[in-house]
Amino acid sequence: MILVAGGSGRLGTLVVRRLARDGHDVRVLTRDPARAQHLSDVAEVVVGDVRDPSTLPGALHGVTTVVSAVHGFDGPGGVTPASVDRDGNARLIDAAAAAGADVVLVSIVGAAADSPMELFRAKYAAEQHLRASTAPWTIVRATAFVELWADILAKPMVFGRGDNPINFVSVHDVAAVVARAAVDTGLRGQTLDVGGPNNLTFTQLVAELQSLRGDTRTVRHIPRAMLRVMSPLSRKAATALAMDTTDLRFDPTASPNAVVDLPLTDARTALEASVR
Repeated sequence: MILVAGGSGRLGTLVVRRLARDGHDVRVLTRDPARAQHLSDVAEVVVGDVRDPSTLPGALHGVTTVVSAVHGFDGPGGVTPASVDRDGNARLIDAAAAAGADVVLVSIVGAAADSPMELFRAKYAAEQHLRASTAPWTIVRATAFVELWADILAKPMVFGRGDNPINFVSVHDVAAVVARAAVDTGLRGQTLDVGGPNNLTFTQLVAELQSLRGDTRTVRHIPRAMLRVMSPLSRKAATALAMDTTDLRFDPTASPNAVVDLPLTDARTALEASVR
């Protein structure tokens, strides 16, 4: 049995369906079963919260591998990167170790203790907790999901100057790597980097989206100065500012941890499949 925490999300849904399609028994851990209703035909749905350790042992009964695709950047219930990505993952890892299960942790390319982005720091802390645990582990680090940013940029908007290159990856490519890591025990003890072939600026990404959508609206620019003023009170503004000023380029073909023989979807193709 494979437990997918965060299985009702964008990435988790794809991972669950891939694993179920390949004949694996899958269980989805979710705070709200209604959010996982779309997976009830292929997986068992259990209620639990990585922020509440008392809900985890029962969910892990009979589980051999735990996939953590949880994230606390934004969402209902006042979640935060600290409460979910750092502390929640630590609790899930401890519960998995106690149950004798392997752990596949979804993290971020560039996760580091000194990152300017709170989410990156929280993911790094989770990575370190996993490495120090007794659970056999695989870490999958991914760049920014291009499909997620297509949704965020439903209105044509550029954060900051919009000229900072950022690596974007298709969530479908990430799901393929995570699903493989869940079942391939030969990948234990490894950190796998997953990125796309494209480093695009926000300006370029918005132009791609407008082209695909036939959107002729004027692009709105949010100046760095405004983002700096908003950053102390807004996690989104702080992240947007960091993404406009931090080196977020990535070359998956040059990374020693990159996964070979798996899809490498360019941003345009991924957007064509997701933009409606």
